[in-house]
Amino acid sequence: MPVQRRRAVFFMAVLGLALLSLTGCAAEAVQPGAPTQGQLDTQNPQNVSAAIQILLLVTVISLAPAILVMVTSFTRVIVVLSLVRNAIGIPQLPPNQVLVGLALFLTAFVMAPAIKQINSEAVQPYLNGTISQQEAYSRGEAPLRTFMLKQTREQDLGLFLKLSDTPKPETIDDVPTYVLVPAFTISELKTAFQMGFVMFVPFLIIDLIVSSALLSMGMMMLPPVIVSLPFKILLFVLVDGWYLIIGSLVGSFS
Repeated sequence: MPVQRRRAVFFMAVLGLALLSLTGCAAEAVQPGAPTQGQLDTQNPQNVSAAIQILLLVTVISLAPAILVMVTSFTRVIVVLSLVRNAIGIPQLPPNQVLVGLALFLTAFVMAPAIKQINSEAVQPYLNGTISQQEAYSRGEAPLRTFMLKQTREQDLGLFLKLSDTPKPETIDDVPTYVLVPAFTISELKTAFQMGFVMFVPFLIIDLIVSSALLSMGMMMLPPVIVSLPFKILLFVLVDGWYLIIGSLVGSFS
């Protein structure tokens, strides 16, 4: 047997003996029926409740991006900005990082009153220990529900009430949150596409004019997009397009 192979076999044998000895020591150290240090005592209800709360907290943190998209103004803002970028004819500009960053800051701006109300009425009292966790959740949910109800169409709300077989609520406050969130989302999508259609029309007119001009001059081999792109950018700059779009977006939530 070569020397290197014998050394490898000897090393593996020593490693195996060390693992077996460590396993035996660990088994002797652990007493059956007694919780070790760092081990959860499942017989104590307080420990189980704390573990469940930690699990729920980790779940909420992992779902934070979806919550941001579904219950805030982010959906409408990012869809409108994406439609504007495509209407101009430059899908790569502004970059996705810039577009998402702008959408996040606009979302924070629009949601600032609700965030301040949640912080003053739910987060701070809970941190000070004056209210329970359930009450803090109820207080924190109220401003978001108020915002979503103002932006949700009755038709969309009725659709999800029908799909969920939920009885017709007597008041708007009786609408379940799991019904309100998807209704709010599709209402936001419809509003965003309506705004996008209005913004597409001027750029479409420029494309039609350029195509007709190139066709009349017999320049059929020249793509109209290449010629119309500078004119669309010029139009967007002359009318101060970002000012108008951002103003219309933020004003649509009033």
